[in-house]
Amino acid sequence: MATIFKNGKFFKGVEAEKANSGATAECMITNHDLITYIGPEDNPLVANALSDASTTTVDLAGKWVLPGFIDGHMHLLLLGSALKRVNLEPCKSLDDIRAAIKQYALSNPHVPRILCRGWMHPMTNGVALASMIDDLDPRPIFIDSKDLHSTWCNSAALAELGVETEPNPDGGEIHRDEHGRASGLISEAAAQVFVWPHIARVQPLEDKLASFKAAINAYSAAGYTGMVDMAMDENAWEALQILQSRERLPVRLAAHWLINPKSTVEENLAQVNRAIELHKQFNAETSPDLRIAGIKVICDGVVDACTAALCEPYASNGSSCEPLWREDMLRSVVKHADAAGLQCALHAIGDKAVKMAIDALEDACGPGKRHRIEHLEVTRPEDAQRLGKLGITASVQAVHADPAILRAWPKLLGHERCGRAFAYKDFLDQGAALALGTDSPTAPYFALPNIYTATTRRSAREPESVETVNDHFALSLAQGLSAASKGSAYSCFADKFTGSLQQGLKADFAIVDMDFTAENLLKAKVCETWFDGQKVFQRASPHQFIVPK
Repeated sequence: MATIFKNGKFFKGVEAEKANSGATAECMITNHDLITYIGPEDNPLVANALSDASTTTVDLAGKWVLPGFIDGHMHLLLLGSALKRVNLEPCKSLDDIRAAIKQYALSNPHVPRILCRGWMHPMTNGVALASMIDDLDPRPIFIDSKDLHSTWCNSAALAELGVETEPNPDGGEIHRDEHGRASGLISEAAAQVFVWPHIARVQPLEDKLASFKAAINAYSAAGYTGMVDMAMDENAWEALQILQSRERLPVRLAAHWLINPKSTVEENLAQVNRAIELHKQFNAETSPDLRIAGIKVICDGVVDACTAALCEPYASNGSSCEPLWREDMLRSVVKHADAAGLQCALHAIGDKAVKMAIDALEDACGPGKRHRIEHLEVTRPEDAQRLGKLGITASVQAVHADPAILRAWPKLLGHERCGRAFAYKDFLDQGAALALGTDSPTAPYFALPNIYTATTRRSAREPESVETVNDHFALSLAQGLSAASKGSAYSCFADKFTGSLQQGLKADFAIVDMDFTAENLLKAKVCETWFDGQKVFQRASPHQFIVPK
């Protein structure tokens, strides 16, 4: 059955930016799950469709139709779980954190453990000891850092994890006191090896499924029709399979299997082999809406914790931090995955890690695989040139470029390096493909505020502020919208069936009440989300979610 969408504005991509403020179509027709026409309303195809009594007409009342957003980098289960955790982001100090946890503990006496999110190292001057929170409650307390690269635990949580006698895993650390006892902070690969699997194991299946559904509903309400998950593992994959067997999910998900650094090549490649095995069964041809696209490798940490790997020492303390992977180990993993047809997604925030990631992809991979580097927060001019030359996708998250959360960077990095931070326009100008994501739940998942920061370089958290971060690297509005839809689709080989408003592609789109100006994006509202030609979200009071058939 056909549906005609008329009296609206339809975004047709960067190529249409100078034509009618980005809109080059007046009408769109969908039939079942596909877009069958997009163009002028006076086309005979429109008249023919209108003459059919079964055709439905939707009057858009001047609203914009955008391709459904695709989050190019996110963590689905972690987001769903985070929506139920104590949010510490508004906290400014240890006292604020303690008050928030204490209030939650008193209000929730029956939960077995207290899970928190949003802590940032500067809130506690970089110190995270169990003794600072032990007196709040006898139950285990787990506090995820905002960047998800570390977890702050009380003594009960450390005991539950059983890490007291565990050695540090490769690429991670169980922080200890002068007596060698675990002191409270578990960082980098140690968090992935000990904390994440433990929390997943103790979470009942129905809670996991509810977390997935909560995250997906939140994404539908924000105009998303797709996502790229960047930390898939056995636990989350099994739960997703169960959820999909019970109901149709209104998103297309491409997942990257997380590869943790091990001490031997054999152990590393065994993890890749599991991803290869799953990819053979769940790929773009056999299972386009839920598939294993590739692997994820975390090459370094984050700037705020001084764990991002930089070519020159940190300005604040003169320290240097090496990447989490040895170069030879990384190359063996990348080469093995590439040979099996998997995409490689390499987390690299500091310029030293970025160089290592580009070197590994150049040396170990063949062309045309659309390998990608995640974050790329501190880069050099030659890095941007190499990205374009080698066909590497720059997978970036503008929410991390928000000026409100970067005020410590000049002290940490020095002003010269800060001048090269978040160089999105440079990546595009040098020919790299650009995929825009959010890295939720390390940052808000909303697409339009994300694009606002990418295009204005101003803060979506503090919209009254006129502070900017490297506005010479700002994207145009059309570039930002395209990076959040077509660019993310391209990054995972989904562009052949979604990501654009184009005849023959899937009818995945959002109807948005907006002005076509970057400055007004924070006022824009997603009114409806359509997936596979069916409306799955409509803004109402309360929001209405519609389960696709």
